[in-house]
Amino acid sequence: AVSLTYEDGLFVRGATRGDGTTGEDITANLKTIKSIPLRINRPLTIEVRGEAFMPKRSFEKLNKARAEKEEEPFANPRNAAAGSLRQLDPRIAASRNLDIFLYAIGDPGETGVVNHNEGLDLLDELGFKTNKERRTCADVEEVLDYIRKWTEKRPDLAYDIDGIVIKVNELQYQDELGY
Repeated sequence: AVSLTYEDGLFVRGATRGDGTTGEDITANLKTIKSIPLRINRPLTIEVRGEAFMPKRSFEKLNKARAEKEEEPFANPRNAAAGSLRQLDPRIAASRNLDIFLYAIGDPGETGVVNHNEGLDLLDELGFKTNKERRTCADVEEVLDYIRKWTEKRPDLAYDIDGIVIKVNELQYQDELGY
């Protein structure tokens, strides 16, 4: 998970989630991810959050290159992505072909957004990459249908997932229920 900070529409800082309070500054490495805009579509000062990841194809290519050099392969794309973001040399991070999905605004109240869907729509409008496979469900049965669908389609994704994230759409209820 990463946090991206924009001032007057310009990407100025990127950090890992760290311990939940203090993260590691990985701005230079995040700037190598092509799907992270260096300038957004409006001159906003905003913090957004997302998940950087290594697509399956990039992971396979990386491990093939490591095997050819007789280096230890990475165990999984998540570890490879995390290691790539913590590289001291941004050229190494750039060579790993990472990607990102943005999923939240740090302080949505400053934007006038009142629910999660509006926040994702705003992220799209600003030029961020969000996961288009999201869906708003009216009840628990729709949630379960969605989970069943993606349980079957999961192997076809270009990236690994641990599972499905289910969120309450109304931000006020998210605050009440906790995270």
